[in-house]
Amino acid sequence: MNKQDLLLLFDKELRKNLHTPGYRREVTEHVIRHVSLHGERGFIIDSRVNEENASEVIQEEMNYFNRLGVGFEWKVYSYDRPNDLKELLGQAGFTIEPQESLMVMDINDAHSLRHRKQQTYVNEIVDQKGIREMISLIDIIWEDSHEELGNRLWRDKQNDPDSLYLYGIYDDDRLVSAAWICFEKNSSFASLWGGSTLPEYRGKGFYTSLLSVRANKAKEKGYQFLTVDASPMSKPILEKHGFYCLAYSYGCQSPELSRNH
Repeated sequence: MNKQDLLLLFDKELRKNLHTPGYRREVTEHVIRHVSLHGERGFIIDSRVNEENASEVIQEEMNYFNRLGVGFEWKVYSYDRPNDLKELLGQAGFTIEPQESLMVMDINDAHSLRHRKQQTYVNEIVDQKGIREMISLIDIIWEDSHEELGNRLWRDKQNDPDSLYLYGIYDDDRLVSAAWICFEKNSSFASLWGGSTLPEYRGKGFYTSLLSVRANKAKEKGYQFLTVDASPMSKPILEKHGFYCLAYSYGCQSPELSRNH
């Protein structure tokens, strides 16, 4: 499958047709939004706007989520239109997160990962305690609170355990590296998340070990592709193992809610 066909498949399965556990999918003339059923932040995963109506639609979506009393992320990809959508969101007060690379790999080509000797120090995380430890690790690395993410992961693991697998590497009883994989229903793609390692434990192959165990799990479950939004630090490692870049993505976070709410 060539790059353009693969991008079209990604766009169809993980944007236009995506269904997220714990969220209500709403399709309007201009956007596909996902609204949390638990009062958490929502997100817009796909949009159909142009230069004439983009600013108006952005304001409408800000008003919509404002009425719900929650913030949201508008996910923008480098091939979205209009070309200045990210800049228009910034002008509306959104915080534009650093660029990430949309990386994809055919699992059948993942020889270096799938045939890597499995490290006995990679542990599957299955309980709330482990997820809390993982969130504490992410909080330390990114210097921010991820409590809502932890709540969602634990909820999803309880409600549909086969859709989410989490892994960690420990030094004695201390979690030092962690990552997870989500299996999207009715999709060819399994998505990789996390991949966080404490600075003093980097360079030991932990990131690659976590990649390997997740690639094998995806193969076991019959998925064809792995996908991940990669930071500049992760991109070279992923490229080394056969991932290639389809596009770039930007998480655009809505401004704080109106004080009227």
